[in-house]
Amino acid sequence: MFNQPVLKQIVEKIKEYDTVIIARHQRPDGDCIGASLGLRALLRASFPAKEIYSVGKGKAEYLDFLGSEDVIDEEKYQNALIIVVDTANHERIDDDNYNKGAYLIKIDHHIITDNYADLSYVEEEAAASCCLIVKLWQANLDVLKMTDEAALALYAGIVTDTGRFRFSATDGESLELASMLLKYQINTEWLYAKLYLKDQEMLALQGEVMRKFKATENIAYVHITKAMQEKYNLTPEESANVVNMLDCLKGVLAWVAFVDQKDESIRVRLRSRFCPVNKVANNYRGGGHANASGATVYNKREMNKLLKELDSVVAEYKRGNTGWL
Repeated sequence: MFNQPVLKQIVEKIKEYDTVIIARHQRPDGDCIGASLGLRALLRASFPAKEIYSVGKGKAEYLDFLGSEDVIDEEKYQNALIIVVDTANHERIDDDNYNKGAYLIKIDHHIITDNYADLSYVEEEAAASCCLIVKLWQANLDVLKMTDEAALALYAGIVTDTGRFRFSATDGESLELASMLLKYQINTEWLYAKLYLKDQEMLALQGEVMRKFKATENIAYVHITKAMQEKYNLTPEESANVVNMLDCLKGVLAWVAFVDQKDESIRVRLRSRFCPVNKVANNYRGGGHANASGATVYNKREMNKLLKELDSVVAEYKRGNTGWL
């Protein structure tokens, strides 16, 4: 379903400003990078006289093939339109200057926890924020011009956030939106190679994860320490991608990767099947989707507390859903 009034309103706001700055969340994934770079390419093609930027401090090197973000001076924010994509709450915005513009728009598909924008377009049931950018284009075909570059970035975002169209958020609409992008020059075999081929260090880390993970009757978890990252010469961002290795254990409905960060915090990547786990993430400086959330802890005591809470949530879910699990 298209929210035509809001989608039209967003484009009318874009028309008002000479400078548009697109921001996204910290620790970027394929959807937020795809939405940011895809929207930038879409707007640059549609409004060649405007200054259109995509910004963010953190990087996801495996997505570099989609293009690079911009480095701009703080002065650019004055009288600019700011569009934040794929970010539920303002604390996670990866841009210190996002609130220094003249007007702020939020485009997101996470559960609403923070109405930080002047204008919000949020669809919690959407498979990806990139789906919402495609809807923006489709609702404004008289103004917005899709390009091969934009289509590639948006398709990559949909592919990654749906787990190659496997996750439960995948529906007829998301497949239809993705199919619209495939009318442009997208080499899907090349794209999947860029996204999913691994080097030897990552495969070696995965082997260690399979040896070291722990599990209860309900959950599985692994701690990717700094020593493990150094052993295989991997960044915390690269190491965090092992989380879904634990998604295939029978009886286990939730799995967690704890990943040591350079600032001494511990990133929590929390995933589940059937059972909602985002409320657990909310209790540990995080949040996200019902079955895919993130959080932050600072020591083993907090790690163990989170695991105990998560185990209890999954156990209760199992008791109430014995007929079909």
